[in-house]
Amino acid sequence: MSAVLNPKIAALAVKAAEKSPGYWRSVWQRLLRDKVAMGAAVIILGLVILAIFGQALAPSDPYQSSMLSRLKPLGSPGYPLGTDELGRDLLSRLIVGTRLSLFMGITPVVMAFVIGSFLGIVAGYSGGWLNSIIMRTIDVFYAFPSVLLAIALSGALGAGIGNSLLSLTMVFIPPIARVAESVTTQVRSRDFVEAARASGANAWAIVRVHVLGNVLGPIFVYATSLISVSMILASGLSFLGLGVKPPEPEWGLMLNTLRTAIYTQPWVAALPGVMIFFTSVTFNLLSDGLRSAMEIKQ
Repeated sequence: MSAVLNPKIAALAVKAAEKSPGYWRSVWQRLLRDKVAMGAAVIILGLVILAIFGQALAPSDPYQSSMLSRLKPLGSPGYPLGTDELGRDLLSRLIVGTRLSLFMGITPVVMAFVIGSFLGIVAGYSGGWLNSIIMRTIDVFYAFPSVLLAIALSGALGAGIGNSLLSLTMVFIPPIARVAESVTTQVRSRDFVEAARASGANAWAIVRVHVLGNVLGPIFVYATSLISVSMILASGLSFLGLGVKPPEPEWGLMLNTLRTAIYTQPWVAALPGVMIFFTSVTFNLLSDGLRSAMEIKQ
């Protein structure tokens, strides 16, 4: 589950460099022709709608428990997906839990994207001793697998949504910073950057006008591939009791509380895990489509 650096991502910046706005238009057109990526985007849009309006769309109160209705099987009257260990409607909890599950999966990647991109671009453009300080510090985090690092940080900070978000952000900053540094180093040596530097433009103007437009795309594509990893890690932390606390509906926490029912109602107990797997695969398919759309055959 380690966030592995894809060498193809680093090459995208060079391929995107010096492209006119028509390049990005062609990227969008290729993405629209990718039926798998568009299908994944539609599914993700549906999940976002569930996250926003889940409370109104849920057929019943996801927090209402009834010990007389506990662990009902699939297809029970009034409970199409059964009930959990406290008799709560599992369909309602899965729908409402979409909000927290997506929030825990996307937010750390967004924060890591901002911080990691900044560190990587500064290191890649400046080079020299500043690059060495930033990247050697980043390399320290690579000594630990992402799962172990997330568990260690969450265990040290304590359980809770805020601490889980902080620990997951710390896990994803190093790989994003590494990608940002790699593509910035390549773009920095391009002719149009050298020409801007020779014309007397300051470093901030060069980065803002010539560098950002060519590196943010590849970094963003790589960051989207980390969302699936983030969702799995966030669910794992909740499963271990280091993330979301009961009675909040969150897929990883639901998987933890239903694990005792695996022998009596295995299909009901597996539903939160199915949602985690399905959502993670969907984000991966969209990320693959974005990467393919940005690749230029020369």
